[in-house]
This record gives sequence, structure tokens and C-alpha cells, in this order.
Amino acid sequence: MDELVDILDEQGHSTGKTALKSEAHAKGWFHPTVHIWCYSKKRNILLQQRGRYKETFPLKWDISVAGHVGAGESITNGAIREVEEEIGVQITADQLEKIAVFKSEKRHSKTLFDREFNHTFLCLLNEKTILKKQDSEVEALRWIALDEFKEWVATEHTGLVPNTEQRYQRIILEIESRI
Repeated sequence: MDELVDILDEQGHSTGKTALKSEAHAKGWFHPTVHIWCYSKKRNILLQQRGRYKETFPLKWDISVAGHVGAGESITNGAIREVEEEIGVQITADQLEKIAVFKSEKRHSKTLFDREFNHTFLCLLNEKTILKKQDSEVEALRWIALDEFKEWVATEHTGLVPNTEQRYQRIILEIESRI
């Protein structure tokens, strides 16, 4: 879905301009996104398999929830909205724990240059919470043992969305420090 996003400068500050997401991607303009890593007290992490028709990394396993922040929308409200849209769970702001903002630049093709500031959160969920995936965005949802995820990251990353090992390690350490 094409939506309006705020355009940011190289340091992540608002330029006061907005553009369609497709234009921001085509022109390589920075914009804000949210990444929400859901975990449980039983040392599990929720992964989503990206939809088969996604433009980037179709059917690869990824962050629990990720998405673009709408123009004029707060980062926290964007995160709450994305959690409800992608996994069907209503959360409140106090369930989100912001752990980092990562600057990300990835050229996927001549017409898709993704330049984002990823506002990254943790969200504690009960594994018995009923999840309802967003069919247009998400192929599958899966709880995985944190130790299994660590092993997956430490080996070949096959099947995972490409990311730096340092970023995955940061997420793992942040979750481990809370359980």
C-alpha cells in the first residue's frame, strides 16, 4: 500500500516534507519506520514470514512486526498500529520498550533505494495471545525458541531477511536481559 511518509534528513530529523512511500523509495529519501520484536517470558521470539508478493525479501523470516510510520503519525502510534495490522494484537504504549534507532540504507534495485531510520522496540507478549496475520503482508507467524534463533543467526542466516549480525546480536542481548 502506498502511503504518505515524513521525509527525514541524513540525521533523522524532519525536513517538514512528506511524500508517497513509493516516491521516497524511488528517490532514496530517508523516512521513519518501526520494528517491533515480540518475545515471551518462556524465552521465545515471534517471527513473521514476509508475504509471497512483497517487493523485498518475499517469504523470508523477519522481525515480528515492521512497517512505515505515516506522515504526521507519532513513532509510538505507528508501532501500535502496525502491531494491530500485522499480527492482530491490540497493545498500548506502555507495552512498547524502545531500545534503539538504526539508520539503514539498502539499494534493492534501480527504482528501490530504501533509506530508513528504524525505530526499534521490544514488546512482551503471552504466547497464548491469539494472533491474526495480515494476509496481504504476512505469510505466516511462528514462535521460535530464542536459543534456536541465536543459532540461526550465528550460522548461515538462510531464510532470514539479511541484516547485520551486530543488529541481530543486539536484539538477542536486549531480550535476554529481560527474561
